[in-house]
Amino acid sequence: MTLTVEERAKVLVEALPYIKRFHGQIVVIKVGGNAIEKAKDQTLLDVVLLRYVGMQPVLVHGGGPEITAMSERLGLTAEFKNGLRITDEKTMEVVKMVLTGKVSPELVASLNRLGGQAVGMSGEDGPSIIAEPLSADMGFVGKVVQVNSEPITALLGRGYVPVIASIGLGYDGHAYNINADTVAAEIAVALGAAKLILLTDVPGVQGAGGGVVAVMSKDDAQRRIETGEVTGGMIPKLQACLRSLDRVPLAHIIDGRVPHALLLELFTEAGIGTMVTP
Repeated sequence: MTLTVEERAKVLVEALPYIKRFHGQIVVIKVGGNAIEKAKDQTLLDVVLLRYVGMQPVLVHGGGPEITAMSERLGLTAEFKNGLRITDEKTMEVVKMVLTGKVSPELVASLNRLGGQAVGMSGEDGPSIIAEPLSADMGFVGKVVQVNSEPITALLGRGYVPVIASIGLGYDGHAYNINADTVAAEIAVALGAAKLILLTDVPGVQGAGGGVVAVMSKDDAQRRIETGEVTGGMIPKLQACLRSLDRVPLAHIIDGRVPHALLLELFTEAGIGTMVTP
């Protein structure tokens, strides 16, 4: 469908209240995996546009599929528990190699090519993310115990888009693999973001009937986790949303495979995916 000049102008005017509302605000966006690969340029172009209309996007990324593929190439078997990758010493080496050596540089290069100014970093830089072991049976899987926001806000203050790999530094000096949704939530809380947006490869949180739940309260989300209605990789996503609501007004789980999903969520009344509210 081709829009007339008048229709295009109408679309821009309809977006104006949202542009005004979020001008100067920080929005933390988690990207990665299948969600970003299906509509990569459109998603990153959205991020560049957000920066130019006065918002301050922060990208947090994982790289699950790439880590699994590289692990298999090296003869390592991927094991998961509650949606999290069990990470031994060798797997941690793969995680660092993939996230900081491949995924992050590719995202930064793409953002710069599309007209943005991006800088890649991991939680070890600064260090911006202090971690400790999640549990003894998960190996070098970490949980965030502290976020040092200064390196991130310094980049934002200079007009850059921070692209942050989900790796933390332990008090023991070891790197820890942290779920990217969890990292995004902790960073959103530390920065006092206006929104947390998690891009995934499903339309949103599915209800018992199979349809997407458009709006979900904090209590409802907790109930769905406790009753087992939400399973697998959606568990850490919902838990990340719940954590962010301690300080962030709204959290969203949206389908990153949809072209320009970020613009649809931020600049339209209907939005897409699942919105989690306090």
